[in-house]
Amino acid sequence: MNILVLNSGSSTIKFQIIATDLESIANNTDRRLARGTIERIGGEAIITLQAGEQDKKRSTAPLRDTRAAVEFLLRWATSDAGPVEVQSVADINAIGHRVVHGGEHFTHSVVIDADVLRAIEDCIELAPLHNPTNIKGIQAAREVFGAGLPQVAVFDTAFHQTLPEQAYLYAIPYQLYRRYRIRRYGFHGTSHRYVAYRYRQLKGIERERTNVITLHLGNGCSIAAIRDGNSIDTSMGLTPLEGLVMGTRSGDIDPAIIDFISVKEGLTPREVETLLNKQSGLLGISGLTNDMRELLDEERENNDRRAHLAIEVFCYRARKYIGGFLAIAGGAEAVIFTGGIGENSSEVRARICNGLEWIGLELDPERNQEHGHKTGGLISKDSSRLAAYVIPTDEELLIARDTVRCVSGVAQRY
Repeated sequence: MNILVLNSGSSTIKFQIIATDLESIANNTDRRLARGTIERIGGEAIITLQAGEQDKKRSTAPLRDTRAAVEFLLRWATSDAGPVEVQSVADINAIGHRVVHGGEHFTHSVVIDADVLRAIEDCIELAPLHNPTNIKGIQAAREVFGAGLPQVAVFDTAFHQTLPEQAYLYAIPYQLYRRYRIRRYGFHGTSHRYVAYRYRQLKGIERERTNVITLHLGNGCSIAAIRDGNSIDTSMGLTPLEGLVMGTRSGDIDPAIIDFISVKEGLTPREVETLLNKQSGLLGISGLTNDMRELLDEERENNDRRAHLAIEVFCYRARKYIGGFLAIAGGAEAVIFTGGIGENSSEVRARICNGLEWIGLELDPERNQEHGHKTGGLISKDSSRLAAYVIPTDEELLIARDTVRCVSGVAQRY
């Protein structure tokens, strides 16, 4: 089956076309046929496309909305420039969508029908920046490909629906949870789930024996405690703002800071929320950038104090969460790094792990330097009681596989 994976944002679509089926999933022989991004939808869009292992092709085109972007994608995929396996719309067998918030409705990926779409719409108030754009992607795909083509929703929140009450409840009046479902939901579930799956493949163990701490570190960051294969706690909460320091998000703060900033700066609560989401984190502390690579360069080449401080706060918060999650999980076998920073920055990994020797985590400097985005692997010493790994994430592959399972009526393996 050729699965189109769509990740629809407010002005951007990321996509992949992956050839996979139940046999390919079992044998890890899935094939990536194409990938790309369409940015700045609504004007002169910037388009990056790649078929197979060919070089990326960049271009621009006026694309007024999400439907126009999906139509452009289909025209390219079925042209001579697209993957040879896709000659017409009939060669796309199903579409898998990343959907950010499934609330308490969804514990697994599902085939999209009218009831599912309504339930996703019901979650808009929980994810007003994300779910509406995900819905636009679903509707655009239906209009372009036809209502008969199966579409599947894969939720960021689903993997974390195994959190126990003591982990997902906030200490606010309980009726507010009952009334509005205010609780910790967690995000990056597809990434945490995928790297936990890859870990048990590497170790040759069953899902029920998988006890790890996973760190997804990129522009958005989160950590999860996985015990017996289930997520039992995670750092992100009702929204993706809570938890670790991120590229432009503050992570954990004293809630009273919102009102304090509002009064002092003359901002509305919504404007303060925007500040915490888009002007904080690494960018806010450094005053320079949200790009960890640039901050490391500034620290190394210019001895920039605030760049150094941003990196230190980032690593300190991650180390603090690792310790806390090891405590609530009753220990773990491994700490796993993934995401753009987690996979590519050996220096950040070393700083996060520095000081964790007391719990048995000892990095091997050579392994840590060697393993990155394409290789992955063990980065701790053989003698380390708590292992550390780099495992590259592949959320699009997981979405494609879930799509195959859903349309085939096969139970999903989390």
